[in-house]
Amino acid sequence: MTYKNVLFDLDGTLTDPAEGITNSLMHAQRRLGMAVSPREKLFVFIGPPLIETFMSEWGLTRAEADRALVYYREHFGTKGLFENVPYPGIGACLAELKAAGLRLFVATSKPEPLSLRILEHFDLLHYFEAVAGSTMDEQRTKKGEVIAYALSTFHLDPSETVMVGDRKHDVIGARENGLACIGVLYGYGSRAELTDAGAAALAADLPELSALLKS
Repeated sequence: MTYKNVLFDLDGTLTDPAEGITNSLMHAQRRLGMAVSPREKLFVFIGPPLIETFMSEWGLTRAEADRALVYYREHFGTKGLFENVPYPGIGACLAELKAAGLRLFVATSKPEPLSLRILEHFDLLHYFEAVAGSTMDEQRTKKGEVIAYALSTFHLDPSETVMVGDRKHDVIGARENGLACIGVLYGYGSRAELTDAGAAALAADLPELSALLKS
């Protein structure tokens, strides 16, 4: 299948946000009076919408999850978003894809204003025509909703568009909108997670991803 448009997930696909996200989660746990989890136990939060993950992983009520999000953003909004590292070679990969004539976009469950700041800070924003994310008041957080918004707002034909992401939420959200999804194995989702969700293909690294997108 030849694609014209590519929707990229942000966390775990373009950048490795583990330090900033986990530091922000630890800050939230301290503010909530919870025991602070080991960092690796918090990697499950990378990718999915935060409110629902606070509830499923920490057993919080919706009101408690809303408060946890406020505490999370106390750290993330000032420090955590820059405690982040672009994956080595991502800029060259994006430049190669653009040169091949592909139209590149970002589709993330992270709030759009924060996503724009991260991409600009790491000099990645200029590779993308536009960015679709959630809102700061936690609307449009599910990946399917974000993808639907991107397709509608940017006038993209689903049959010519592919999602690229590292978690099952990317695959499921793409399928809900009639898109194929390429799962990347260098992020935070396992081969089994991505395969079981129905990923059309898997890429172990950026060269393999580039080859799949240009084929």
